[in-house]
Amino acid sequence: MISFTLDEDQRQIQDMTRKFAAEELRKIARDCDEKGAVPEELLAKSWELGLVTNAVPEKYGGYAFARSIVTGTIMAEELAYGDLSLALAITSPALFVMPLMEMGTEEQKDKYLPTFCKGSFQAATLALMEPRVQFHVGDLRTTAVDDGDKFLLNGEKCCVPLADQAEWVLVLAASNKGAGPAGVDAFIVPKGTRGMKVGEREWYMGIRPLPVFPLSFADCEVPKENRLGGTRGINYMRLINLSRIILSAMAVGVSRASLDYCLTYAKERYAFGEPIASRQAIAFMLAEMAMETDGMRILNWKAAWKADRGEDCTKEAYLSRSYAAAQTMKITDYGVQVLGGHGYIREHPVEMWLRNGRGFATLEGLAMA
Repeated sequence: MISFTLDEDQRQIQDMTRKFAAEELRKIARDCDEKGAVPEELLAKSWELGLVTNAVPEKYGGYAFARSIVTGTIMAEELAYGDLSLALAITSPALFVMPLMEMGTEEQKDKYLPTFCKGSFQAATLALMEPRVQFHVGDLRTTAVDDGDKFLLNGEKCCVPLADQAEWVLVLAASNKGAGPAGVDAFIVPKGTRGMKVGEREWYMGIRPLPVFPLSFADCEVPKENRLGGTRGINYMRLINLSRIILSAMAVGVSRASLDYCLTYAKERYAFGEPIASRQAIAFMLAEMAMETDGMRILNWKAAWKADRGEDCTKEAYLSRSYAAAQTMKITDYGVQVLGGHGYIREHPVEMWLRNGRGFATLEGLAMA
């Protein structure tokens, strides 16, 4: 039997996250977009809320009893409904924590996870994307060569969030070229490691508050014990799938934000003596925005449901991510069109959501369940 009803715990988490997004994210989103920065106070408040700590098991200092990818998508959607850029920023530590919980050795979990259960925001991140045309997650050019008691990392990464302040970067690199996804490993690289260089901040049309940087590696030495999962390694495609699922959930959030704003505007804005929502040209766009938003969520929840069951969700995660990328651009573009000329001015947030939606469609590896 299929049920789309959230359980009591999930409803409470949804309400808590929705309240936080409305009170803390939405009201400062425009100012953060203008300044291209995330306030330290917001990072501190998000940490107090336990967005990362609540996913860490009690034995490592957290509060989680059982991990749920579906619950993660619910939180991600609500945060992005407040603001996509800020949602990505405050959940960036999860890019390091979640793979560690999923695939790290007990020694690695004992060493790193307690740090993320303390009182202040702890920056950490993941480096996946590479600066080349037609980047593909199955064909990484950054390499990791076995060199006795260590690995040597060489290559370049881009779009790495919070790389300038992260205490640890989880670097994905090909340790067995030609083996595709099966030949990819993840390496824990501490801040300041010789051979790793953080470049100048990258600026985009959208998602401006999120600070992202390029990284370069030149014979960067990483101890063998810093290979995630030890000799077992990682399930690389599962990490990619979990990332795609959470990114898709955030796409639902920003799409829903655009839809709700446009619905209110179209009912209150009068033209020729009636609300513009009564006009077919507007009503059809609103209906399509609603249908596509719900469709995105259903695909997203199905992928998350399969991931929670431990099943292969590669197809579902890809469909969810691919559909979300296309429809988020369409929905946020419709948002500007519904407002007409007002949609193009910065007094309204729809132009910001359009820029954020456009940027979202090109990115991989910026969120993790």
